[in-house]
Amino acid sequence: MGTTVSAYAATAATEPLTETTITRREVGPHDVAFDIHFAGICHSDIHTVRAEWGQPNYPVVPGHEIAGVVTEVGAEVTKYKVGDRVGVGCFVDSCRECDSCKEGLEQYCTGTGQVGTYNAVGRDGEPTMGGYSGAIVVDENYVLRIPDSIPLDAAAPLLCAGITLYSPLRHWNAGPGTNVAIIGLGGLGHMGVKLAKAMGAKVTVLSQSLKKMEDGLRLGADEYYATSDPDTFVALAGTFDLILNTVSANLDLGAFLGLLKRDGTLVELGAPEKPLKVPFFPLGGMRRSLAGSMIGGIAETQEMLDFCAEHDVRPEIEVITPDYINEAYERVLSSDVRYRFVIDTAGLRN
Repeated sequence: MGTTVSAYAATAATEPLTETTITRREVGPHDVAFDIHFAGICHSDIHTVRAEWGQPNYPVVPGHEIAGVVTEVGAEVTKYKVGDRVGVGCFVDSCRECDSCKEGLEQYCTGTGQVGTYNAVGRDGEPTMGGYSGAIVVDENYVLRIPDSIPLDAAAPLLCAGITLYSPLRHWNAGPGTNVAIIGLGGLGHMGVKLAKAMGAKVTVLSQSLKKMEDGLRLGADEYYATSDPDTFVALAGTFDLILNTVSANLDLGAFLGLLKRDGTLVELGAPEKPLKVPFFPLGGMRRSLAGSMIGGIAETQEMLDFCAEHDVRPEIEVITPDYINEAYERVLSSDVRYRFVIDTAGLRN
């Protein structure tokens, strides 16, 4: 049978999210059931429910930044026990057999592909439903342990925004002696600043305007420049080892590639609406690289959580109640959040 829980769901691209009930599966031998205490709002939630990334399978219960407390574990579960503080990020399963899965890079699964925390189909054939709900059941291998020093509300955004920035920073070796730029200071960008700084890199924010400059410097940026000012691209030419682009607008890639040192890399993290236009000479002329990155695997996500605990890295959050979700969506779209909405799901727990 399973358990009925309250949730907020989207039923159509143009309709507001409304409260409903959904069924969570029975706890299997390897499953962990937990009460959801907090769920972050990610921009991709909005893209999905508004059918901007293809037609979703309505009803959609979004949310892939999920933090809570274990209420039940399956008979063969070894990693978790009742009362543990846990989280779930962007996926709840993968094939477990391909090279990517075996290397702990489940986000790049080439078998079944990663199974999204919502708007996907689990191995039981049922649609997955996300964190805007009171409880969830997930295989223990896709559950993360949240360190005691990180409050659950602050932990939630780390499970997407945090790992989305941590993974490329680690992969491209950000650290002491490296010069890193973060394009955009939103939900993703502000985590990039904090993480890169904690890793020991010199950090520059490249934002359209200087309106968030005070915030950027407070969060740990060493420098802050407006990309609307053409002089920025003159002053910073050939400066950076690594640039992480967190915005989903179609940027002038030639201009930004020109900011890289020889052999530097520009990593795309936002998903622009139109294909990227890449001019050859700013790319090939200095053997620069244009790359992409998506979230992180389970092991790396756990590493990121432990890193954030050790270095006291926390997202800047605004906690809301579930009945504010639709207003929060509008505020995300108008960049009116500093820097991540987190839903307190107490009203949805049975």
